[in-house]
This record gives sequence, structure tokens and C-alpha cells, in this order.
Amino acid sequence: MEMQRPCCFGPNTLWVAAFWFHSPRSLSLSLIKRQSPRIHHWNRQFLLLSTMKLESVLQFLENKTILVTGAAGFLAKIFAEKVLRVQPNVKKLYLLLRAADAKSATQRLHTEVFGKDLFRVVKEKHGPNFGSLVSEKVTVVPGDITCEGLGVMDSDLREQMRAQIDVIVNLAATTNFDERYDIALGVNTYGAKYVTDFAKKCPQLMVLLHVSTSYVSGERGGLIKESPYRMGETLNGVSGLDIDAERRIVEEKLDELRREGASEKETRVAMKELGIQRAKIYGWPNTYVFTKAMGEMLVGELKEDLSAVIVRPTIVTSTYKEPFPGWAEGVRTVDSLAVGYATGKLTCFLGDINGVVDTIPADMVVNSMMVAMVAHANRPSADAIYQVGSSARNPIRYSSLQDYGLRYFTQNPWRNKDGKPIKVGKVTVLKSMASFHRYMAIRYLMWLKGLELVNMAFCHTLNDMCNDLNRKIKFVMRLVELYRPYLFFKGIFDDTNTEKLRAAARESGSVETDLFYFDPNSIDWEDYIMNTHMPGIVKYVFK
Repeated sequence: MEMQRPCCFGPNTLWVAAFWFHSPRSLSLSLIKRQSPRIHHWNRQFLLLSTMKLESVLQFLENKTILVTGAAGFLAKIFAEKVLRVQPNVKKLYLLLRAADAKSATQRLHTEVFGKDLFRVVKEKHGPNFGSLVSEKVTVVPGDITCEGLGVMDSDLREQMRAQIDVIVNLAATTNFDERYDIALGVNTYGAKYVTDFAKKCPQLMVLLHVSTSYVSGERGGLIKESPYRMGETLNGVSGLDIDAERRIVEEKLDELRREGASEKETRVAMKELGIQRAKIYGWPNTYVFTKAMGEMLVGELKEDLSAVIVRPTIVTSTYKEPFPGWAEGVRTVDSLAVGYATGKLTCFLGDINGVVDTIPADMVVNSMMVAMVAHANRPSADAIYQVGSSARNPIRYSSLQDYGLRYFTQNPWRNKDGKPIKVGKVTVLKSMASFHRYMAIRYLMWLKGLELVNMAFCHTLNDMCNDLNRKIKFVMRLVELYRPYLFFKGIFDDTNTEKLRAAARESGSVETDLFYFDPNSIDWEDYIMNTHMPGIVKYVFK
């Protein structure tokens, strides 16, 4: 099952609530994921990368068979495109897509993967032979990582994969903060287990790379180390976390709902609430990061003598350079702010305007994954964890994003459906939850109370309007409460291990650092935001 929103962020990922209102009747809310970390004890250095001679990444990829899960997701597509573009002599790419059968999986592959503009450069490179390249090098696999054996029903295909696979890249995830608990537990937690189980049955596997999120670390600020999560470990010290028990709790709740004859909507709401409840018991703020943390626990516990690597990206943004600058997909993370602001809907921002936004371009994340694969191929280690972000070495703040957005959309205004340019200006910044509650009370709750009185005087002829406004206000309040822990985040993600990986790549003389770049220090944020990211999301994201 591919990422439904980006790992992101993940979704990877950090939500800062930003809400906009044209009038009380058009109340809406945009969120940008911002997950806050906790401080770990410094983990033992897992590999002496400084003394390791890394081989060429291009040579490593040559004649390799690679399984990619969540193949229709944002990072997975970029990974597959990069492999096909820079190393067409890869032996095989198995792309696992959630689908009922091969026909529907193939249809998804061509519409949701190769049909994207992302592949235009590799298509131009190979011209009319691109179709032949795909036919020869790519095998679409209908499956489901929430099932044993990855849900691959064709036994011959499953055994063929196990016999051939050299590398597994697990990118499947659901990144909704308040996803149904049964879905999130199945994909983010047990999906990691089933991928690891599958990996152990691949006799020539060189490395398993599991993509998580830096935001598994909870709410506390400070420097967040690249440390592992052990089975049963919790953020608040509460004992008793048992992953199998969590699955039983889910099954029992679903049975109870079925016995009560709950509707689909009632079941969905109940499962979302259950996920948040279970996460908060053990110190995690939401279902997404809780289930991703448990997924990491299972990989660490079950890998045995496998070489397994965990990569934790922060907020993933549009491509920096390759295959071309600015490719993005869907309204992801900080892009929600840009969309709301440019269209004139964002008039208010809740959060620390001077806070650091930890973002990293998607192609840098994929490049770090590829270099980590090379570094750890056939080299099992205790805890190979890489946090890939920018806050420790080249931070950008929300105040800078606000400035860049104002300048960009003043110079390049978005036009409404009538073709008229939308003027933008500075937004009101609410610096505390108290100021947010005052803002809501003055602008909306008082208006709602007045509307309810008028509705009573007019024999409830305004019921629909009252109910609609009340529903929207409750929606905003709920989401702000859901993302409250991240609105004023003060954490910085340590990337010492990732920097050692960069240093090893530079010093090796073999790694093609011009192709596999992932140093955030190389990013000029003003130039990237103004000339790459903003034009990219306007082209690929704005609707």
C-alpha cells in the first residue's frame, strides 16, 4: 500500500495549523504536518563509515533485482525513475502495488507511475525504446503488505521474487495523522513486519531499507538523536506496550462495532478515535507516528542477521535537481500553506513564526537511500538509522517562508476562475492557543450564537446554515487540537550518522556524488523556494 499523503511528510511529517476564512460560511482549515521529537540517549555508532570504502552506486545498481513496496507513492516513483534513468542495466525492478489482480495493478502502474510527468526525462532519453525498457526491467506485482507474503497470490511469482531479490525498499505507508487505527496498524506496523519476514526468505538479499519518519520521536524539543526504538519502549515511560495486544484490541473493537450494527461512518470515526487514544496512552501524539514507531520496533526485533537500514526523512518537498527541478505531487505538508495563501483563503497562521521548518527535497531523500543501500549491503549492523533533514545544518524558518510566499505571489499572482489576479498580503499570526481561542470566539462563535438566535426567530428556517457553520467550527477545533503538540515545536533533528554517510561518499572516490547528492548545506533556500519549489507546486499541485 503506497503512501496516501508523502512521506512525506510522511507523511511525514509536520503539521502546523493554518486556517483561513472568507466568511463564517466558508470556514476551512489547512494543516501542515510538524512532528516534534524527543531526546534519546546517544546511540552507539553502528558502523565506522569513515574507514569504509564505498563502491560506485551505479556499479552497485547494475544487474541488481530490487523490490519497491508502495510503488505508486511519491518517493517510490522518484526512486524507480532514478534507477531506470541512471542505471538502465538494473536487472529487475519489482514494483508492488495494492491491487486485486495483475490487470488492475498494471493499469495503476501506467496511470499512477509511468503516466506522470516525472518520467519525461527518462522517456526522452530512451525515446521509442522506453516501452521496451519497462517491459524488460519492470515487473508489476499486485499485492498488499498488510498480509503475510506481501499478499502476492501468485505462488510462482512469489518464489521467483524470493530467489532473485537483492534489495528491498519498503516505502509503503499511510501518513494520515488520524487514520483509522486498523488501517494504520496494518500498513505502518504489520506491513513492516511482513516486509521483514519476506526479506528473511530471500537467500541472496543484500540489504533491506525501511523508510520511516523523523517524527516518530514524539513531542519534546531539543536535539533528537538517530536512536532506535526497542520493543515495548514508550515515550512517556508507561509500560505494557505489546504490538500483538494492539492488534487484538483492534479486532475486539471491530467485533463490538459489528455486533452493535454500527454504520460505516460510525465505524470509521470509532477506529480513528481508538488510534488517537492508544497513541496517547504511550506518549505519542497521533496514530501515524505511533504506528510508524512500532513498525521500526518490529524491523529491529525481527531482522536477526539481515542488513537492515532505517531512513527517517523529515518534511519531503519538491525535487531539487533531478530528474528536473520542482516536481511535486499532491498537496503535501507546507504546500498546504502556499495553496491557501495564493488563493486568498489563508488570512491567519497559528504557530511559532520563528520556528524552524525541517524540510528536505525529495531527490535528496532518494539519493541518501541509495548511498545507504551501498554502505550497508551485506554489512549487518546493530542500529543503522539515518535522519535526513535540514534543521541541524541548514535550517529555514517559517518567517522566511512567509516572506518568500508574499514576494512570489505578489510577482506571480494566482488567478481565480474569472481570470482575475488574487492579491496577497501579510497574514495575522496567532502566537498562542489562547490567542487562537479568542480569535475563534470573536470572529465565529459569537457570530454563530447570533445566527442561532435569528434562526429561532425565523422558525428555524436557517437550520442548514447554522448546522453547516457549527460543523465547520468543530472540524477546525478538532484538527487544531489534534496538531496542537506541533504548532510551537522547538526540536532539531540530529543527522550525525547521515553526515558520516555523506563524508564516506565524498572520500570514497567511487560514489558519484554529482548524481547522488544529499547535502542540505548546498541548498540556497531563497533560490530553491522562489525559483524551484513555488513554480513547481503551482504547476503540479494547484488545481
